[in-house]
Amino acid sequence: MEATGTDEVDKLKTKFVSAWNNMKYSWVLKTKTYFSRNSPVLLLGKCYHFKYDDEDKLLPARSGCTIEDHVIAGNVEEFRKDFISRIWLTYREEFPQLEGSALTTDCGWGCTLRTGQMLLAQGLILHFLGRAWTWPDALNIENTDSESWTSNTVRKFTAPFEASLSGERELKTPTISLKETIGRYADDREKQSEIYHRKIISWFGDSPLALFGLHQLIEYGKKSGKKAGDWYGPAVVAHILRKAVEEARHPDLQGITIYVAQDCTVYSSDVIDKQCASMAPDNTDDKAVIILVPVRLGGERTNADYLDFVKGILSLEYCVGIIGGKPKQSYYFAGFQDDSLIYMDPHYCQSFVDVSIKDFPLETFHCPSPKKMSFRKMDPSCTIGFYCRNVQDFKRASEEITKMLKISSKEKYPLFTFVNGHSRDYDFTSTTTNEEDLFSEDEKKRLKRFSTEEFVLL
Repeated sequence: MEATGTDEVDKLKTKFVSAWNNMKYSWVLKTKTYFSRNSPVLLLGKCYHFKYDDEDKLLPARSGCTIEDHVIAGNVEEFRKDFISRIWLTYREEFPQLEGSALTTDCGWGCTLRTGQMLLAQGLILHFLGRAWTWPDALNIENTDSESWTSNTVRKFTAPFEASLSGERELKTPTISLKETIGRYADDREKQSEIYHRKIISWFGDSPLALFGLHQLIEYGKKSGKKAGDWYGPAVVAHILRKAVEEARHPDLQGITIYVAQDCTVYSSDVIDKQCASMAPDNTDDKAVIILVPVRLGGERTNADYLDFVKGILSLEYCVGIIGGKPKQSYYFAGFQDDSLIYMDPHYCQSFVDVSIKDFPLETFHCPSPKKMSFRKMDPSCTIGFYCRNVQDFKRASEEITKMLKISSKEKYPLFTFVNGHSRDYDFTSTTTNEEDLFSEDEKKRLKRFSTEEFVLL
């Protein structure tokens, strides 16, 4: 009887925490973001201009980059469509319980895992759809003003609480169905792109079976001493993403791998070995690779000298973004304007979406509004990501990035380096993988070091 009473208290506590999370994390999108008309905007290697010939003022972005007087300048709509097309992964609630805990939400602790998911999602978009792809329905996402945003927010955090007390689930948002979407496309390539779009999102679903969902990432994190509810740093998340991709057995994912730099060094031969490894003996094609480089952009604070380098990285089309943020808040950085970084914010609590349903809603996986933050506010601890389609692309990218590193480093050591040869040639233990122990002893030591207070700041 006493245990039953305790269970009821725990359930009630969970309901109140859920309501609080809805209130705390449902306001983040509601402030306007301002873009200058006189400066270009870079988004993952693409450049956009909003300039007027006869005016010099700021434009507010109301659902991305809408100008307040409704006059479209430059290619604002193209920027909006491109930004909204990126996959947005945020806090979720009411998903299946995380194994080994009572948690059914990642509100308050899962932001770095979410930004890592966004970076990986962009890598998969490049791999399957290419950088030129945009979601045809991107501009159909509700273009709401501040007043309706506010009313939606109030409804967002009050409705679940009321429903939880009455034992009912929240009403689902309107959906753009697969049948409805596919039906609009006459071109087979467009239909195939939409199928892959949905497939990629489904891999990040919040269920134990989703390949790159929160449940799987936390299971891999346990091998490095992490558990559900812990803080995760950008370096630890890089290694977790690598393990998730390596262990994925989906046939579509056998042509891509992840390499994580060791102590700010990318060993070219190790990368190429990964790209040339094949599951099938008759397959001679190179694998694509996502290269993740955990770095620090300064000591306690970000060094302003690194601003040009970060801009240069985000100007590359094969950049898949940066897992970064500010202290205790992780953001996914995808672009910049002047000295401000453009990012997607995972700190927005949304309801669980069952991605196993054929026509699951897509809208909550696309961010309607970009946000900006001064580079000086950026936490120095971050992970930079690049995508290379084959060995030739990797060699070209390493040369280009090396030149950029030399220019940005001036008289200082570069943030990271590309080195010929294998890590074992430099007295590093080579990475091993087996089913019983997903992280080698060397990896565990490295992850423990990354998990110290010095590195886990986000």
